[in-house]
Amino acid sequence: MIALPGQLFYTTQIPVCLWFLTKSKKADANRDFRDRQGETLFIDARNIGSMIDRTHKELSAEDIAGIARTYHAWRGEKKDGAYEDKAGYCKSATLEEIKKNDYVLTPGRYVGAVEIEEDGIPFEQKMTELSRTLYKQMEESERLDAVIKKNLAVLGYGEAT
Repeated sequence: MIALPGQLFYTTQIPVCLWFLTKSKKADANRDFRDRQGETLFIDARNIGSMIDRTHKELSAEDIAGIARTYHAWRGEKKDGAYEDKAGYCKSATLEEIKKNDYVLTPGRYVGAVEIEEDGIPFEQKMTELSRTLYKQMEESERLDAVIKKNLAVLGYGEAT
């Protein structure tokens, strides 16, 4: 299951999810596949790609290759390295995990959230700085509102009394 970002297609803005099905997930030494029975790979690729204009997103060849490498590594192909779950991107879920989620097959439910890097700034300090910035922006907003009202009045569209 691969969740892709929205805006990839010209006919719709909605995100899509690709489902890849196989008849057998048994190990196959000839093809370098490990035994994947009872497992489902979920990839959440909604945050990759780049905007090519204001309404369309595109996956680069590197983006597509990264998704393919993840899938091939999960299948057990040695050339793509060892597979490992990555928070916010991919998860190999067991049937038991899927059952616990009422068989909902949304990749985001399984991969979780990306781990947030700690920046070392204490919460109180960060909140104080953010609040200060917000209040300055609110003051600027009031000033700009007054300028807009004044310009509207000059044009004859002053406040109705």
